[in-house]
Amino acid sequence: MRDGFVKVAAGTPKIRVADCEYNAGQIIALMKEAAAQGVKVLALPELCLTGYTCGDLFLQDTLLDGAERELATILSETVGLDMLTALGMPVRCENKLYNCAVVIQKGLILGLVPKTHIPNYGEFYEARWFASAADLTGPKYLPFAGQDMVELSSGTLFHCVSLPELVVGVEICEDLWVSQPPSAQLAARGASLILNLSASDEVAGKADYRRSLVTGQSARLVCGYVYADAGEGESSTDLVFSGHDMIAENGAVLAEKRFEGGLVVSEVDVKKLSYERRRMSSFSPAPILPCSPLSSFELEMGQPPLTRPISPTPFIPSDAGHRAERCEEILTISALGLKKRLEHTNAACAVVGLSGGLDSTLAILITAKAFDLLGRDRKGILAVTMPCFGTTKRTRSNAEILAQELGADFREVNIGRAVEQHFADIGQSMDDQSVTFENAQARERTQVLMDLANLTGGLVVGTGDLSELALGWATYNGDHMSMYAVNASIPKTLVRHLVAYEADRLGGRAGDVLRDILDTPVSPELLPPKDGEIAQKTEDLVGPYELHDFYLYYAIRWGFPPRKVLRLAQYAFEGRYDRKTLLKWLKNFYRRFFSQQFKRSCLPDGPKVGSVTLSPRGDWRMPSDAVAKLWLDELENL
Repeated sequence: MRDGFVKVAAGTPKIRVADCEYNAGQIIALMKEAAAQGVKVLALPELCLTGYTCGDLFLQDTLLDGAERELATILSETVGLDMLTALGMPVRCENKLYNCAVVIQKGLILGLVPKTHIPNYGEFYEARWFASAADLTGPKYLPFAGQDMVELSSGTLFHCVSLPELVVGVEICEDLWVSQPPSAQLAARGASLILNLSASDEVAGKADYRRSLVTGQSARLVCGYVYADAGEGESSTDLVFSGHDMIAENGAVLAEKRFEGGLVVSEVDVKKLSYERRRMSSFSPAPILPCSPLSSFELEMGQPPLTRPISPTPFIPSDAGHRAERCEEILTISALGLKKRLEHTNAACAVVGLSGGLDSTLAILITAKAFDLLGRDRKGILAVTMPCFGTTKRTRSNAEILAQELGADFREVNIGRAVEQHFADIGQSMDDQSVTFENAQARERTQVLMDLANLTGGLVVGTGDLSELALGWATYNGDHMSMYAVNASIPKTLVRHLVAYEADRLGGRAGDVLRDILDTPVSPELLPPKDGEIAQKTEDLVGPYELHDFYLYYAIRWGFPPRKVLRLAQYAFEGRYDRKTLLKWLKNFYRRFFSQQFKRSCLPDGPKVGSVTLSPRGDWRMPSDAVAKLWLDELENL
């Protein structure tokens, strides 16, 4: 449970309807299997100790006594398991019968949670046997399964003392399907993990709807959601059950199985959920009532291996079809933002500095799309290449070919002599290839673009991307500045996929030149080439962009501490980067991120296209003089 990861499971045991002894044995075996896998919270199906389909047998004491007796067996056999488990069974109280989740740990019953919404339609006639939790006038205390006092109460929350962010709430099957599920109030009162004990039968198309309910509720409530469904042992007469078990977190399915028994296991990150709730001002907590001492529990802290999916490219969908849809969506959003700015300013043209590199390529592709949306001739796009000391023939040629293929106006402005004159004016030696040598070229290029925009009544389209802004890899008042920055919330790893998507879509000569641009090393080309090849490779200097984009996503979007970011990186990039390399570039990320905030504090406008953006007017507010010591000290002490 280190770093907030709690290993959870949904399980579907084999059962025989009304055979409580057999069912208890299967439940015990499944609980021990889960504990052996390091599971800390386990959900089992609705009424699994008796079977859900017992019908009028539920009214007979023989069945109810047998269930209570076998629950005592389960408690005695699992007293040594460091795991919270919720299992379903019927419970008698004051001449009524309740469909309950029995929450147990280390041989003790922590609470009985009755079902609130009792269906009485279609194939479900639970109201024939069971009362609703709404019928309870308050908590009831009763001896049960050999324990002197057990609380029967709706809305009970189970608080983990050793991990305060872990607060468990329970609802049962139909409770999720209604307009106001109990889990909404449970989450508002602090529940970060909802367990649903279910017996949902299987018909064509129902699984998709069930999945949408689970994922949607986990997103609305910013919680983990564990859904345990009855399996084929319940299939009888007219109904078939599939054991559709799911684990979801904040709108995403972490693990799922169907048409098979056993366990589905993953880790829910309750610290991540806590951070997101703090960040969202619209998450309105209800008054937090004192928790019953009976419902508090402790779990041993440990760090079991992660099994949940952690993508090394968190900004990019793994599915090819979804990825193509996302690329088209992002290009359209960016183009619509630029379209609005061009319309509002009544700009006669758009000026793009086209270097033959990835970022400027994406910028002109977005600009071309904006012009298409406006119904304007692409000749209104002025693509300007500005060769200087580091420009290679490859990038210069690719820039010109791309402009031609897109139908843009193309112009070359060689800035070499202007920069040499500037060096002479300020006393900079041509042999001194330090930061002044580089930045003077970047600022001269920006001046050329701005002046051409004035000359043509145009607007300068910025090319810098989100990854460069995070690292401060931009010349202040050079490529840092524009009149509208279309790439500002697009990370470098995603830039590559957007350009690749356009290469496939356009095909022909345009596709060929885009693929060659993709194969070109990322470089600002500010130092003279060696043997005609690019001498200055950005990733050799600041580190791999795939790592920095990963760090950006988890350190900034989710606010994870450095040790947790490193742990996830080791998991996601296993076999590709060793720990020493990951740590080196993570330190560099934090150092640069803090020291370069002053550049982000005065960014030009640009469209937000994803969940991470560093605009000082939107998602990221940070003082330019904040100190990175706490974050760097944590890394030094790992």
